[in-house]
Amino acid sequence: MRNRLSEIRKSLRVKQYDLAAALGVTRQTMCAIEKGHWDPSIRLAYRIAKHFDKQIEDVFIFEEN
Repeated sequence: MRNRLSEIRKSLRVKQYDLAAALGVTRQTMCAIEKGHWDPSIRLAYRIAKHFDKQIEDVFIFEEN
């Protein structure tokens, strides 16, 4: 699954650390999600999208392999 998290976060000038703190996760978790090394749970994906006032599909792009 790809995502636009880094692009969205940077466009709004939100730091990884601040986003992680707001969501109750570590900065390392946010980094892993942004780099595509880890897919968030549906609950975390929803909280991320809601934090940026976006739909999940606006942040995360599901690709079937």
